[in-house]
Amino acid sequence: MMQGSLQTRPAQVKSVASIKPHTLFDDVYGIAVGVLFVVMGVLLLQAANLITGGVAGISLLLSYTTEHTVGVLFMLINLPFFLFGYLFMGARFTAKSLVGSVLIMAMLKLLPNGLVIGHIHPMVAALGGGTFCGMGILALARHGAGVGGTGIVTLWLQKKYGINAGRTQVLIDGVILLAALAIVTPELVGWSSLSAIAMSSMVMAWHRPGRYFGN
Repeated sequence: MMQGSLQTRPAQVKSVASIKPHTLFDDVYGIAVGVLFVVMGVLLLQAANLITGGVAGISLLLSYTTEHTVGVLFMLINLPFFLFGYLFMGARFTAKSLVGSVLIMAMLKLLPNGLVIGHIHPMVAALGGGTFCGMGILALARHGAGVGGTGIVTLWLQKKYGINAGRTQVLIDGVILLAALAIVTPELVGWSSLSAIAMSSMVMAWHRPGRYFGN
């Protein structure tokens, strides 16, 4: 048994070493898919008047109390975080994240013209919206980008100190949801908590060092 496992190790090392970095097309396609997932998740949550974690949750929360749209708020809140990303994550990461955020803002403005959600149960919105957002964040992270905001900070903490990004996001989301109690009903905050858990669980489970070798 030991001899067989030792014989497989050179092949495993060779296969990992032979993996090539993402091409430009890979990055463009991956970021586009990530953006679509995030936007679909936000629209599901918005249809049920729920929020979630991160900048998406803050943007949804403020959109219920101001006249600004989710897309505009998403971009404005992200601006100081992009400066943080540029200083600590590099120009390439920040440029990709900025492109992704601009696309999210544009899609949140345009997609409701072609997609109208008449009714959705809060549980479906919470699980579906949170999972979609989490999958979008994961796709963007795999291609060297983020959705901005707290996601940039959590990815930096994982890269710098090895702190799991999903667990850090859970703590941040808890603060956001507590603040939401001042604006939305406890019932909706409860469903929103489910969406935040679903979103962070995607990142916590699948965005771990050593599990993915693309660049």
